[in-house]
Amino acid sequence: MAPLPITQESEQKLFFHNYARLPIAVTHGEGVWLVGDDGARYLDMIAGIGVNALGYGDKRLAEAISAQAAKLIHASNLFMMQPQFELAEKLLALSGLSKVFFANSGTEAIEAAIKMARKWAGQFGNPYKKEVFSLSNCFHGRTYGAMSLTAKPQYVNGFEPLLAGTGMINFNDINDLEEQVSDNTAAVFVEVVQGEGGIHRISQPFIDRLKELREQYNFLIVADDIQAGCGRTGTFFSYTQLNADPDLVCLAKPLGGGLPLSAVIGSEKVANVLSYGNHGTTFGGNPVACAAGIAMIDAIHDDQLMENAETIGSFIRDEVKKLAIKHPQIIDIRQYGLMIGITVDKEAKYYAGKALEKHLLINATSVNVIRLLPPLTISREEAQHCITTLDEIFTEETAAEKSC
Repeated sequence: MAPLPITQESEQKLFFHNYARLPIAVTHGEGVWLVGDDGARYLDMIAGIGVNALGYGDKRLAEAISAQAAKLIHASNLFMMQPQFELAEKLLALSGLSKVFFANSGTEAIEAAIKMARKWAGQFGNPYKKEVFSLSNCFHGRTYGAMSLTAKPQYVNGFEPLLAGTGMINFNDINDLEEQVSDNTAAVFVEVVQGEGGIHRISQPFIDRLKELREQYNFLIVADDIQAGCGRTGTFFSYTQLNADPDLVCLAKPLGGGLPLSAVIGSEKVANVLSYGNHGTTFGGNPVACAAGIAMIDAIHDDQLMENAETIGSFIRDEVKKLAIKHPQIIDIRQYGLMIGITVDKEAKYYAGKALEKHLLINATSVNVIRLLPPLTISREEAQHCITTLDEIFTEETAAEKSC
């Protein structure tokens, strides 16, 4: 049987209809550019939704994957494996925390953290100390526990009932925080920078009050650094910029250099929460993915990519501010390293479509926010290409409206 062509029509025949895929069949990438099967090149300001921190074709990453795959692809967590140990050591050194659990995806890391929080809380003799809170406008994942902590109706509707004992605290609302947490609270999950939520950062006063309430009620703070971590905001962990002092940290997306890998990192407070058989995963901490993670972390430091994230991110912010002076479609810009949100006056998917026509890949989130998550390797020239293209799109839109 001849294989189907790689087209949208074939995609409709083969797959459940849960992805609105772009009409591009990609074959490979070069630096910060993706290449389609027709040879067209696209400046990628999405980076696999924040995954491809090193862009495409990084030789160190490819060599690490190849070398480990030639030795051992999988053995399971019944065995000790050098790549796991080395990566765990790096993450503990970077975080100053005590223990690591490896999984495969961000949502699995969140699920593990929910289980750890509830098991930890169970030791205090309060049968009601099971409440797990997140913040409004958040996104933590699509499996049932993680989805139950996710605020947006489009990810939740139709899948009820959700996990019991979960709730939402209004983002940056200290009064609501004080009203909701109590002795029955096991954990509060926070994204220091909300990615899917439109690139919004928690305020320092909110974090400070959260820490005070943790002392009062004895619960855990869980930092979801899945999208904002691994150097994207200019520091390896975004929570360090606000001194959030979390008890558990969830990492994923770029951690495996493009391979499925996530981690939950815990403080000494929770170091002994799990015992043999409490939780596990067949593929978590796969040696090839861990080898890629080691190479990725080394490259971030060797190439000073955290510094580049802040330098180029600031450049993009300043240039978009200039665009906003002449294009009223731009309402606001928020920038934390290379995690950038541009609020516009209509649905952002309109601009994502126009950008695609010009071979620029941008992402629409929170209805009217253009989200930019380029590889951390992006240059000033490549960033300028993005700015120039956005300028063209806004200019053409204004001209078209005037001609009507």
